[in-house]
Amino acid sequence: MTTSQHLSYVLRLADNALILGQRNGEWCGHGPVLEEDIALANISLDLIGQARLLYSHAATLDAELYGTKKTEDDYAYFRNERDFRNYTLTELPHAGPLSGTARSDRDYAVTVVRNFLYSTLMAHLWTALMQSADAQLAAIASKSIKETRYHLNHASDWLLRFGDGTEESHRRAQAAVDYLMPYTREFFSTDDVETSIADAGIGPLTADLETAWREDVDATLAQATLQKPADAKHVTTGKLGEHSEHMGFLLAELQGLARQHPGATW
Repeated sequence: MTTSQHLSYVLRLADNALILGQRNGEWCGHGPVLEEDIALANISLDLIGQARLLYSHAATLDAELYGTKKTEDDYAYFRNERDFRNYTLTELPHAGPLSGTARSDRDYAVTVVRNFLYSTLMAHLWTALMQSADAQLAAIASKSIKETRYHLNHASDWLLRFGDGTEESHRRAQAAVDYLMPYTREFFSTDDVETSIADAGIGPLTADLETAWREDVDATLAQATLQKPADAKHVTTGKLGEHSEHMGFLLAELQGLARQHPGATW
Protein backbone atom coordinates (compact mmCIF):
# COMPACT_ATOMS: atom_id res chain seq x y z
CA MET A 1 0.00 0.00 0.00
CA THR A 2 1.34 3.39 -1.03
CA THR A 3 1.73 5.93 1.77
CA SER A 4 2.56 9.63 1.90
CA GLN A 5 5.89 8.73 3.53
CA HIS A 6 6.71 6.49 0.56
CA LEU A 7 6.09 9.38 -1.84
CA SER A 8 8.09 11.77 0.34
CA TYR A 9 11.04 9.39 0.42
CA VAL A 10 11.16 8.99 -3.37
CA LEU A 11 10.95 12.76 -3.78
CA ARG A 12 13.86 13.22 -1.36
CA LEU A 13 16.02 10.94 -3.45
CA ALA A 14 14.96 12.75 -6.61
CA ASP A 15 15.54 16.22 -5.16
CA ASN A 16 19.06 15.33 -4.06
CA ALA A 17 19.93 14.10 -7.53
CA LEU A 18 18.35 17.08 -9.30
CA ILE A 19 19.89 19.78 -7.13
CA LEU A 20 23.38 18.30 -7.16
CA GLY A 21 23.07 17.73 -10.89
CA GLN A 22 22.16 21.39 -11.32
CA ARG A 23 25.13 22.47 -9.23
CA ASN A 24 27.63 20.26 -11.06
CA GLY A 25 26.21 21.45 -14.37
CA GLU A 26 27.48 24.93 -13.55
CA TRP A 27 30.95 23.71 -14.52
CA CYS A 28 29.88 23.19 -18.14
CA GLY A 29 32.08 25.57 -20.14
CA HIS A 30 34.04 26.49 -17.02
CA GLY A 31 35.94 23.31 -16.16
CA PRO A 32 39.57 23.61 -15.07
CA VAL A 33 40.57 21.45 -18.06
CA LEU A 34 38.54 20.22 -21.02
CA GLU A 35 38.39 16.63 -19.79
CA GLU A 36 36.94 17.76 -16.46
CA ASP A 37 34.46 20.05 -18.19
CA ILE A 38 33.13 16.98 -20.00
CA ALA A 39 33.34 14.73 -16.93
CA LEU A 40 31.28 17.08 -14.75
CA ALA A 41 28.72 17.54 -17.52
CA ASN A 42 28.35 13.76 -17.76
CA ILE A 43 28.03 13.39 -14.00
CA SER A 44 25.35 16.09 -14.05
CA LEU A 45 23.45 14.26 -16.77
CA ASP A 46 23.64 11.03 -14.77
CA LEU A 47 22.21 12.74 -11.69
CA ILE A 48 19.46 14.49 -13.61
CA GLY A 49 18.66 11.17 -15.30
CA GLN A 50 18.30 9.58 -11.87
CA ALA A 51 16.05 12.45 -10.83
CA ARG A 52 13.84 11.94 -13.88
CA LEU A 53 13.36 8.25 -13.12
CA LEU A 54 12.55 9.00 -9.49
CA TYR A 55 10.17 11.85 -10.34
CA SER A 56 8.36 9.62 -12.81
CA HIS A 57 8.01 7.01 -10.09
CA ALA A 58 6.80 9.69 -7.69
CA ALA A 59 4.12 10.65 -10.21
CA THR A 60 2.84 7.08 -10.16
CA LEU A 61 2.73 7.08 -6.36
CA ASP A 62 1.06 10.50 -6.37
CA ALA A 63 -1.65 9.20 -8.68
CA GLU A 64 -2.26 6.18 -6.44
CA LEU A 65 -2.48 8.32 -3.33
CA TYR A 66 -4.29 11.42 -4.50
CA GLY A 67 -5.53 10.73 -8.01
CA THR A 68 -3.35 13.52 -9.37
CA LYS A 69 -1.70 13.47 -12.78
CA LYS A 70 1.81 14.88 -12.59
CA THR A 71 4.96 14.73 -14.67
CA GLU A 72 8.63 14.97 -13.75
CA ASP A 73 8.55 18.61 -14.91
CA ASP A 74 5.87 19.44 -12.35
CA TYR A 75 8.15 18.32 -9.53
CA ALA A 76 11.31 19.92 -10.90
CA TYR A 77 9.99 23.24 -12.18
CA PHE A 78 6.76 24.10 -10.40
CA ARG A 79 7.36 23.42 -6.74
CA ASN A 80 8.48 26.14 -4.37
CA GLU A 81 11.66 26.15 -2.32
CA ARG A 82 10.17 24.67 0.84
CA ASP A 83 8.67 21.80 -1.15
CA PHE A 84 12.14 20.51 -2.01
CA ARG A 85 13.66 17.98 0.39
CA ASN A 86 17.29 17.77 -0.69
CA TYR A 87 20.25 17.77 1.67
CA THR A 88 21.65 21.24 2.32
CA LEU A 89 25.04 19.93 1.16
CA THR A 90 23.79 19.55 -2.42
CA GLU A 91 22.63 23.15 -2.80
CA LEU A 92 25.77 24.95 -1.60
CA PRO A 93 27.67 26.96 -4.23
CA HIS A 94 31.05 25.79 -5.48
CA ALA A 95 32.72 28.78 -3.86
CA GLY A 96 34.02 27.52 -0.55
CA PRO A 97 35.76 28.89 2.52
CA LEU A 98 38.68 30.30 0.52
CA SER A 99 36.35 32.48 -1.55
CA GLY A 100 35.04 35.85 -0.47
CA THR A 101 31.39 35.44 -1.42
CA ALA A 102 29.04 32.99 -3.11
CA ARG A 103 29.59 34.97 -6.31
CA SER A 104 33.34 34.34 -6.22
CA ASP A 105 35.14 32.05 -8.61
CA ARG A 106 34.31 28.37 -8.26
CA ASP A 107 36.66 26.20 -6.23
CA TYR A 108 37.07 22.78 -7.81
CA ALA A 109 38.18 21.29 -4.48
CA VAL A 110 34.73 22.07 -3.04
CA THR A 111 33.09 20.31 -5.98
CA VAL A 112 35.32 17.25 -5.65
CA VAL A 113 34.89 16.90 -1.89
CA ARG A 114 31.11 17.32 -2.09
CA ASN A 115 30.83 14.71 -4.84
CA PHE A 116 33.04 12.38 -2.82
CA LEU A 117 31.00 12.68 0.38
CA TYR A 118 27.65 12.37 -1.40
CA SER A 119 28.69 9.56 -3.76
CA THR A 120 30.13 7.55 -0.87
CA LEU A 121 26.74 7.71 0.80
CA MET A 122 24.81 6.88 -2.35
CA ALA A 123 27.04 3.90 -3.16
CA HIS A 124 25.81 2.34 0.09
CA LEU A 125 22.24 3.58 -0.22
CA TRP A 126 21.66 2.45 -3.81
CA THR A 127 23.11 -0.95 -2.91
CA ALA A 128 20.62 -1.28 -0.07
CA LEU A 129 17.75 -0.04 -2.25
CA MET A 130 18.39 -2.78 -4.79
CA GLN A 131 16.64 -5.01 -2.22
CA SER A 132 13.70 -2.63 -1.79
CA ALA A 133 10.17 -3.96 -1.46
CA ASP A 134 9.32 -1.25 -4.02
CA ALA A 135 10.20 -3.07 -7.25
CA GLN A 136 10.43 0.12 -9.32
CA LEU A 137 12.72 1.78 -6.80
CA ALA A 138 14.89 -1.35 -6.75
CA ALA A 139 15.17 -1.17 -10.55
CA ILE A 140 16.17 2.50 -10.41
CA ALA A 141 18.77 1.62 -7.77
CA SER A 142 20.22 -1.14 -9.97
CA LYS A 143 20.80 1.38 -12.76
CA SER A 144 21.95 4.22 -10.54
CA ILE A 145 24.55 2.25 -8.59
CA LYS A 146 26.64 1.81 -11.75
CA GLU A 147 26.68 5.55 -12.37
CA THR A 148 27.36 6.33 -8.72
CA ARG A 149 30.41 4.06 -8.65
CA TYR A 150 31.85 6.09 -11.52
CA HIS A 151 31.05 9.34 -9.72
CA LEU A 152 32.77 8.03 -6.59
CA ASN A 153 35.84 6.85 -8.48
CA HIS A 154 36.13 10.22 -10.22
CA ALA A 155 35.84 12.21 -6.99
CA SER A 156 38.15 9.87 -5.06
CA ASP A 157 40.86 10.08 -7.72
CA TRP A 158 40.79 13.87 -7.65
CA LEU A 159 40.71 13.98 -3.88
CA LEU A 160 43.89 11.90 -3.78
CA ARG A 161 45.54 14.18 -6.35
CA PHE A 162 44.62 17.29 -4.40
CA GLY A 163 45.40 15.99 -0.95
CA ASP A 164 48.70 14.34 -1.80
CA GLY A 165 49.66 16.90 -4.44
CA THR A 166 51.09 20.37 -4.09
CA GLU A 167 50.99 22.51 -0.98
CA GLU A 168 48.26 24.66 -2.56
CA SER A 169 46.11 21.73 -3.69
CA HIS A 170 46.40 20.15 -0.23
CA ARG A 171 45.41 23.42 1.42
CA ARG A 172 42.33 23.78 -0.76
CA ALA A 173 41.28 20.16 -0.31
CA GLN A 174 41.64 20.36 3.47
CA ALA A 175 39.68 23.61 3.57
CA ALA A 176 36.89 22.00 1.51
CA VAL A 177 36.78 18.97 3.82
CA ASP A 178 36.61 21.22 6.89
CA TYR A 179 33.86 23.29 5.26
CA LEU A 180 31.64 20.49 3.98
CA MET A 181 31.97 17.68 6.51
CA PRO A 182 29.62 19.28 9.08
CA TYR A 183 26.80 19.22 6.51
CA THR A 184 27.01 15.43 6.29
CA ARG A 185 25.39 15.04 9.70
CA GLU A 186 22.09 15.59 7.91
CA PHE A 187 22.64 12.34 5.98
CA PHE A 188 22.14 10.31 9.12
CA SER A 189 19.39 12.17 10.96
CA THR A 190 16.26 10.07 11.30
CA ASP A 191 12.67 11.23 11.06
CA ASP A 192 9.18 9.75 10.61
CA VAL A 193 9.62 9.38 6.85
CA GLU A 194 12.73 7.22 7.11
CA THR A 195 11.33 5.22 10.02
CA SER A 196 8.19 4.42 8.03
CA ILE A 197 10.24 3.47 4.95
CA ALA A 198 12.47 1.17 6.96
CA ASP A 199 9.48 -0.50 8.66
CA ALA A 200 7.91 -1.15 5.24
CA GLY A 201 11.11 -2.67 3.81
CA ILE A 202 11.32 0.04 1.15
CA GLY A 203 14.68 1.46 2.21
CA PRO A 204 17.18 1.49 5.05
CA LEU A 205 17.62 3.99 7.81
CA THR A 206 20.57 6.03 6.59
CA ALA A 207 21.77 6.01 10.19
CA ASP A 208 22.43 2.29 9.72
CA LEU A 209 24.80 3.15 6.86
CA GLU A 210 26.84 5.68 8.84
CA THR A 211 29.51 3.29 10.12
CA ALA A 212 30.28 1.95 6.63
CA TRP A 213 30.23 5.49 5.20
CA ARG A 214 32.65 6.74 7.84
CA GLU A 215 35.02 3.84 7.26
CA ASP A 216 35.14 4.57 3.52
CA VAL A 217 35.53 8.31 4.02
CA ASP A 218 38.22 7.91 6.68
CA ALA A 219 40.22 5.50 4.53
CA THR A 220 40.25 7.80 1.50
CA LEU A 221 41.04 10.91 3.54
CA ALA A 222 43.95 9.11 5.16
CA GLN A 223 45.27 8.04 1.76
CA ALA A 224 44.96 11.65 0.60
CA THR A 225 46.86 12.86 3.71
CA LEU A 226 43.84 14.90 4.78
CA GLN A 227 42.48 15.31 8.29
CA LYS A 228 38.84 14.77 9.17
CA PRO A 229 37.51 17.65 11.31
CA ALA A 230 35.83 17.10 14.64
CA ASP A 231 32.14 16.25 14.43
CA ALA A 232 29.83 19.24 14.40
CA LYS A 233 26.80 19.44 16.65
CA HIS A 234 24.47 21.36 14.34
CA VAL A 235 22.33 19.34 11.90
CA THR A 236 21.12 21.10 8.75
CA THR A 237 17.50 20.69 7.71
CA GLY A 238 17.32 20.76 3.93
CA LYS A 239 15.51 17.42 3.81
CA LEU A 240 12.82 18.99 5.99
CA GLY A 241 12.34 21.84 3.53
CA GLU A 242 14.36 24.40 5.52
CA HIS A 243 17.14 25.48 3.18
CA SER A 244 20.17 27.73 3.04
CA GLU A 245 20.10 31.17 1.45
CA HIS A 246 21.58 29.65 -1.70
CA MET A 247 18.61 27.47 -2.60
CA GLY A 248 16.36 30.25 -3.88
CA PHE A 249 19.00 31.50 -6.31
CA LEU A 250 19.61 27.97 -7.59
CA LEU A 251 15.90 27.39 -8.18
CA ALA A 252 15.50 30.74 -9.92
CA GLU A 253 18.03 29.65 -12.50
CA LEU A 254 16.73 26.09 -12.73
CA GLN A 255 13.06 26.98 -13.02
CA GLY A 256 13.12 30.35 -14.74
CA LEU A 257 12.49 29.29 -18.32
CA ALA A 258 9.76 26.78 -17.50
CA ARG A 259 7.91 29.31 -15.38
CA GLN A 260 8.16 32.02 -18.02
CA HIS A 261 6.73 29.67 -20.66
CA PRO A 262 4.54 27.10 -18.86
CA GLY A 263 3.35 24.31 -21.11
CA ALA A 264 5.91 25.07 -23.80
CA THR A 265 7.12 22.18 -25.93
CA TRP A 266 10.26 21.95 -28.02
